[in-house]
Amino acid sequence: MKSAAFGYAAPTSLSEALVLLSEHADKDAKLIAGGQSLMPLLALRFAQPGFIVDLNRIPDLAAIRGTDDGGVAIGAMTRTRQLETDPLITERAPLAAESAPLIAHRAIRNRGTVGGAVAHADPAAELPAVMLAHGATIVARGPGGTREIRAADFFRGYYTTDLAPDEILVELRLPPQPAGTGTAFLEISRRHGDFAVAGVAAAVTIQGDACTDARIALIGVADRPFAANQATAALIGGPVDTAATASAAAAAAAAVSPNGDLHASPAYRRALVETLVRRAVTLAASRAAARESG
Repeated sequence: MKSAAFGYAAPTSLSEALVLLSEHADKDAKLIAGGQSLMPLLALRFAQPGFIVDLNRIPDLAAIRGTDDGGVAIGAMTRTRQLETDPLITERAPLAAESAPLIAHRAIRNRGTVGGAVAHADPAAELPAVMLAHGATIVARGPGGTREIRAADFFRGYYTTDLAPDEILVELRLPPQPAGTGTAFLEISRRHGDFAVAGVAAAVTIQGDACTDARIALIGVADRPFAANQATAALIGGPVDTAATASAAAAAAAAVSPNGDLHASPAYRRALVETLVRRAVTLAASRAAARESG
């Protein structure tokens, strides 16, 4: 199929893009970044906007920069492939770097953008869970100025976020991880590059012999990236040993109520959650211990 007819503009500044988005609100104006999600929807006519604003000619949206507090800020138009190759991401946001090769295939990562993936909010996608597990802040710009949104408050449901129709996601800010923090991203998919049947992003902080902080986000098992707070509660305050990881994994599996489809039943997805959480927490804890000792 071919898309329905639509108007098109490619602004060269963020202010121009915001004006266009507002001017064409009555046409259900949409933004296009990498196009890896929107173009198929247009071709199948699942989406039929009357106007499209192309962000690809706005250079300010594609930068990766270190922040003064030791974190990293990722421009919304940063290509997903850059998460694999940028040394600052590897150093300051290893969870993002580890998840990136699991996202689709290289040709798609070369075009797809970080901001586009987060704003699209597919519940089986990797980067929304990374933002949640990393405690990221999503920065949006609109007619009223700049707004900062916690990742925990950003995702509202299936393909739904806290962004207003006249706002543009411009940057993702990942805070520095405490000393002694290890991360891990694991998922199961039918084939490499497919959406995950289930997956987990985990961050574990260890000081001495005890876990002092933990964040676990699940994908593929809810209507949004799911913060498994029940699992983290089982970890914090004690050693991350076999008993603790088993308890956390069981708590995570008990907390989700996934849907079934042609790829997996609800019971199978819960079983995957239990296995993946146990493995991811164990791996993250071993990396945390190595960082603390190093």
